[in-house]
Amino acid sequence: MDHLSHFDTEVQAFHAAAQRTARMGASPLIPTCPGWSMNDLVMHLGGVHRQLIHLIGNRLPEPHDMTDITLLGLPEVSAGWPRPEDAPNTGPTPAGLLDWFAKGAALLGYLFTEAGPGDRVWTWSDDHTVGFWLRMQTIEAAVHRYDAELATGRPSPIHPDLAVDAVAQTFDIMVPARRAWRQAPPGGGERFRFRRDDGPEEWTVVFDGDQVRTGERFDTYDGDVTGTASELMLFLWQRVPAERLRVSGDLGRYFSLAPPV
Repeated sequence: MDHLSHFDTEVQAFHAAAQRTARMGASPLIPTCPGWSMNDLVMHLGGVHRQLIHLIGNRLPEPHDMTDITLLGLPEVSAGWPRPEDAPNTGPTPAGLLDWFAKGAALLGYLFTEAGPGDRVWTWSDDHTVGFWLRMQTIEAAVHRYDAELATGRPSPIHPDLAVDAVAQTFDIMVPARRAWRQAPPGGGERFRFRRDDGPEEWTVVFDGDQVRTGERFDTYDGDVTGTASELMLFLWQRVPAERLRVSGDLGRYFSLAPPV
């Protein structure tokens, strides 16, 4: 899949949604990101981009100091810009904030083009390549574009190809990582199936002790979930409730809507 094309499309759509709210005079709250306004969301995603510009641009083999705000490329005068400790920052969008975001997104996109996907760089995953970050940031851009559009009206669904890739990435990478980060209790062999109703794909996942196994087939499942590729992705990223999909069985503690991550 052409992740770079989707990355460019999603960050541009995110920027357009932020521009719409900037004309409103006050920064609206983001329903799917409790405690954040649009200004906070722009600062968050733009900050992630700037950190990765430093990481990928220098091909760092180890994590750098994420608290070093000089890496964010903020202007010398940034009074009134959203500060995380003051969230939600619901005042007018500060002058220069959206240009700062756009420049960072464009530079990160350039680095993704300039670097080979197999170039080595630090990641929090076992996959220590630039390609990991391109895939991850394409998905994150799509999720936050949905967040931004939700605050301004009716959000567009995720592109089916990207959504299919994101569902697979969630089961293969994000679910095991989230369980490790949260020190989740061991699984008891619970089996779940997720089926796409606008295409042929389906995914299965088993929680067995500390393992998360995918791709196995069974006669019965503890929980069965059906929806469009976009709906499945957004559910797994905790953006839409189970009521938006067709669910049978019990999703238990594995797929409850915890705070967004």
